[in-house]
Amino acid sequence: MRTIANIFWLGTKELRSFMRDFTLLGLVIYAFTIAIISQAQSYSQEVHNASIAIVDEDHSQLSRRIAHAFLPPYFQRPQPIAEVDIMPLMNARRFTFVIDIPPNFERDVLGGRNPALQLNVDATAMVQAGLGSSYAQQIIMNEIRDFRSRREGTPLPPINLDVRIAYNPNITTAWFTTVMGIINNVTMLAIILAGAAIVREREHGTMDHLLVMPVTPFEIAMSKVWANGLVITIAVGLSLYGVIRGLLGIPIVGSIPLFLIGVAIYLFFACAIGIFLATIARSMPQLGLLYMLVFMPMNLLSGSNTPLESMPPRLATAMQASPSTHFVSFAQSILYRGAGIGVVWPQFCIVAAIGGLFFAFAVLRFRKTTTYGV
Repeated sequence: MRTIANIFWLGTKELRSFMRDFTLLGLVIYAFTIAIISQAQSYSQEVHNASIAIVDEDHSQLSRRIAHAFLPPYFQRPQPIAEVDIMPLMNARRFTFVIDIPPNFERDVLGGRNPALQLNVDATAMVQAGLGSSYAQQIIMNEIRDFRSRREGTPLPPINLDVRIAYNPNITTAWFTTVMGIINNVTMLAIILAGAAIVREREHGTMDHLLVMPVTPFEIAMSKVWANGLVITIAVGLSLYGVIRGLLGIPIVGSIPLFLIGVAIYLFFACAIGIFLATIARSMPQLGLLYMLVFMPMNLLSGSNTPLESMPPRLATAMQASPSTHFVSFAQSILYRGAGIGVVWPQFCIVAAIGGLFFAFAVLRFRKTTTYGV
């Protein structure tokens, strides 16, 4: 009971210290609000509201069908322009796409003469240009194929391929980047807050005061974990309910409370990394450099950016020993696919086991440095 009381009161001291540190408090607020909103609105990887113009030199039924096939939300309403205005308007960045339909285009299509149709693309808008050009080609070819089949009585193919996209029907980038941003920020802030708590005690000279008190290094380390973990867990919950669902209107399929339980389990490992790095670093700048060396590869190889299936087999197997990989896996299962505890409990156990071992190692390192000095 005395150990539990010490951990509790040390944790409340940590919470009061955190609330007075406006830099870290601002970092937490920014990471789960403004950063998430900017990811949703800035890192779009699909064609949206692309500007397009059409030079119709054929004035036929087929050319009008092609013009009317480009619809929102992918493209703006096509604007008719003259051929001589193509380059001036594209140089002025008025249009990303310009389609030039030559004279006698419909007659040549029906005659089987394979006429040329020009698609001009402004490639300085890289994402729009790359994806939009393939969208435009598919739209044009579909219209030509449908037009020929109706005019010539050509039967349609006997197979109708019905594609069903699960969990993200419109393949909207924001649905993925926002949730993955929260997952990545959990690891980032857990390492920074736990490590900064130790370094801050050392820089302010309060670590010596703690060591002369009737508390153990385990109690000190555990208080840092639960206090900073509580801050991050509350911030994650508020971000999912208030920012993701409320402001951005992005649906969360699974159970947010179940995900928060997984976050709390994972935070033992992430905070342990911060404590371990704080035993090596002598100042906040050193902690920041060590954080970059640890967080970047762990984040890139966790499966949040690149699926494990795309990695070399040996590397993918080695990453199974990292709790961050299992954290990303069960987070996606819960939030994207609506998985329940019956599906994710093995990953919860793996994260808890590996995180517990690393936390014990970090506490041993912390005890050694506090006893003999860094």
